[in-house]
Amino acid sequence: MVVKTDRVFGNYLNGRWKEKDQSPIESINPSNTKEIVGYVQNSKAEDVEEAVEAAETASRPWRKLTGAERGSYLFKAANILEERLDDIAETLAREMGKTLPESKGETARGVAILRYYAGEGMRADGDVIPSTDSKALMFSKRVPLGVVGVITPWNFPVAIPVWKIAPALIYGNTVVFKPATEAAVTAAKVVECFADAGLPDGVINFVTGSGRVIGDALVGHEKVHGLTFTGSEQTGRQIGRTAAERGAKYQLEMGGKNPVIIAEDADLALAVEATISGAFRSTGQKCTATSRVIVAEEVLQPFQKLLVAKTKEITIGNAIDDGIWMGPSASEAQLKTVLDYIEIGKQEGADVLCGGERMTGGNFTEGYFVEPTIFSNVKSDMRIAQEEIFGPVIALIVAKDLEDALAIANDSRYGLSASIFTTNIQKMLTFIEDMDAGLVRVNAESAGVELQAPFGGMKSSSSHSREQGQAAKEFYTSIKTVFVKGQ
Repeated sequence: MVVKTDRVFGNYLNGRWKEKDQSPIESINPSNTKEIVGYVQNSKAEDVEEAVEAAETASRPWRKLTGAERGSYLFKAANILEERLDDIAETLAREMGKTLPESKGETARGVAILRYYAGEGMRADGDVIPSTDSKALMFSKRVPLGVVGVITPWNFPVAIPVWKIAPALIYGNTVVFKPATEAAVTAAKVVECFADAGLPDGVINFVTGSGRVIGDALVGHEKVHGLTFTGSEQTGRQIGRTAAERGAKYQLEMGGKNPVIIAEDADLALAVEATISGAFRSTGQKCTATSRVIVAEEVLQPFQKLLVAKTKEITIGNAIDDGIWMGPSASEAQLKTVLDYIEIGKQEGADVLCGGERMTGGNFTEGYFVEPTIFSNVKSDMRIAQEEIFGPVIALIVAKDLEDALAIANDSRYGLSASIFTTNIQKMLTFIEDMDAGLVRVNAESAGVELQAPFGGMKSSSSHSREQGQAAKEFYTSIKTVFVKGQ
C-alpha cells in the first residue's frame, strides 16, 4: 500500500508561496519507500531568475536596517522553529532517514544557531585604524555582498541551511536557497519559519528542483555575488570554477575521509564507543563521519574484538520508531553507492569482520537498509581507504607507532576532521600539530563541531574558508575602509 500526502510545497518567491502546474517531485521515505512524504516544485531556470530579481530588489532596504533590527527577525524565526520542532524533526526523519532523536537534536541545533546569529547583529563590524594624518579618522566596516546563493545537501536539511542562511541575513545579505531535492520538504518547512517570522518580501527566496537546472542557473547568475555550497567534491569544484570566472565570492565544503587514531595507551572502551558513534550515527552520512580507523598494532586485537561486538548490538530500523539507533541510507542511489564500495573492498582483498550486506525481509523490505560494516586488513592505498563512501563502512588499518599512524592519516586528498584516542599529552600535542585537518579532536569522535566554532577543511575538503561562529563574517561580508578628514 502506498501512503501519500496531499502536501505540495511551492517555491517561496518575493514573499509568496507559488505552485506551478508542472509535475511536482515526490519525496520518498527511505525507511518505507511506499510512503510519499510530500511534493516540491520541479522548477525551471526562469524561477531562479524571479528569485534573484526579488532578492536584488530587497537587498538595499534590508542592508539599511540595523543589525539589531535584522536580528529581531532571526529571534522570531528561532522561536517559530522551536515551536515546530517536533513536526519538523519527524519530517526530517521520514524524509532523510535520520533517527528521530538525532532529527530532534539537529532541529534544536538550528534553533540555537538562529539565536546565536541574532545576537551577532549587536557585535562590532569594524575597527578604528590609526592614520598618519592627525586631523583624519580612518576606520573599516563590514558590508554585505548583496545576493547570496545557498546550495545545501540532504544529510543535514535543517542545520546546514540554517548555519548558512542565518549569517547571510544578519550581515545584511539577501538569499536564494536551493536545497537538495531528497530533503526539500524538510527545507520548505524551515523556510516557512523564516516566512512566518515576517521577513520583508524578497529577503529569503526558496527554489527547488534539479541541481543541473536550478543550481547551474543560480551559480551562473551575474547578480548573485556570493555562493555557499556543501556537497560533493565534483559539484563543488564546478561551482568554484564558474564563480571564479565571473568574479563571485564562493565558499565550498566538499567532504572528507576522516581518520581516528587509536594509540596503544588509549582507553579502549571510550575509543570504541566514539568510533561507532562517529562512523555509524546518521548511517555514516556525515562529511565528518569516521571512515578510517588507524590502530596501534599492540591493541589491534582487543580493540577489534570490542568494536565488532558493540557494532553487532546496533538496532537498525525505521527512523521514526522507538529504540532505533541507525536508520536507512537516504536514497536508493546512496544505498547503491555503499553496496558498490563494500564489493570493491572485498575485491581489493580486505576482510569483512561484520556486516557487508543489504538488509532485506520483514521490516526492511521496503527500505534502503544496509548493515554497519567493518573491514580489516585494509591497506592505505585501497579505494575503500581513499574514497568517500558516505555510508556505515569503516576500514581498519594497522600502524606501527604514532608517526606511522599520522602518515597514514595524512595519506588522503581530504582534510576535514580527525581524532585521536590517547592518554599521553605529548601524543596529543603531536597529533594536533601534525594532523592535516581543519577540525582535530582529542578523545572524542571525529564527527561534530560546536556552532560557535569555525568549521571547514583543508586540502580537497574545502575552498579553505570557514563556516559557523564569527568566522562566517569573513565570507558573508567585504571590508570597506573609510577615511574621513575634517575641513
